[in-house]
Amino acid sequence: MKVLITGGAGYVGNELTFQLLKDVSVEKIIIYDNLSRKNYNLFLDTKYPPGRVEFIYGELLDTRKLKSIINTVDVVYHLAARVSTPFANEDTHLFEQINHWGTAELVYALEESRVSRLIYLSTTSVYGASDQIVDINTIPNPKSIYGSSKLRGEEHIKRLFDKIPSYVLRCGNIYGYSPSLRFEAVINKFMFDANFTGRIQINGNGNQHRSFIHIDKVVNVLQNILTKDFPSGIYNLVDKYLPVIAVAEVINEIYPNLEMIFVNQHLSLREMKVVRDERIRPLFTVPKSEIKDELIAFKNRFAFTSVR
Repeated sequence: MKVLITGGAGYVGNELTFQLLKDVSVEKIIIYDNLSRKNYNLFLDTKYPPGRVEFIYGELLDTRKLKSIINTVDVVYHLAARVSTPFANEDTHLFEQINHWGTAELVYALEESRVSRLIYLSTTSVYGASDQIVDINTIPNPKSIYGSSKLRGEEHIKRLFDKIPSYVLRCGNIYGYSPSLRFEAVINKFMFDANFTGRIQINGNGNQHRSFIHIDKVVNVLQNILTKDFPSGIYNLVDKYLPVIAVAEVINEIYPNLEMIFVNQHLSLREMKVVRDERIRPLFTVPKSEIKDELIAFKNRFAFTSVR
């Protein structure tokens, strides 16, 4: 089996590559990435058996190159995306080009290929904000350019549902150690700041909920869906939802001298409580873990601490 991972040099792609290499049925992994996030850790690891991983530098909108690669693989993981940042609404064109039209180009190529399975990593940001509990039956109502562009990408993926096994996984906020981790993600940033500055910054009153999932659980599901007999469709890939202040309090237990700085504490920020999607529970085969244990393991991956 030959596997293509778009965005394979990123946070999730890096860890997914490690895991797929453990699967003897995966003959080759092709990583297609434009290295826009400057993640070069992929090239500095000794875990790769000779000949099983190939890197191709390329853009999603390079239709000719993308089509030529897709015609050589059996499975596609579509992870490449322009991810959400505090400045997402200031660069609307780029989000649309990559997340929307880049996905469209990928689907056009897939429709003319022999690919037998597609896995698309979307986001719970497609739901926007809500004071109510959100599940898979909730109608998406994105409030950001990022969420809107990912939702438009989903619409293209849905064209494949009746043709090949295809999966849209709406992922929550990812956290946890990886050589290519994103430190702007809320829990990852908290952990970095707690370990090296002894203080974290909380926006608003901290009571806003967010949906979270550990990187190991994301990759576990992505790996298992590769071969499982599972119906095409849209699924929510989350593990828990917590108020931000509760996460901060757990980190405070790990770093007892932690200082918490609140910015605009009088504000109540948007809510997002996405519940677990029990339909994909069988795809979780890693042991259950509590967030405190996960964050202690994260702390132990830091080379040193500046906190006294």
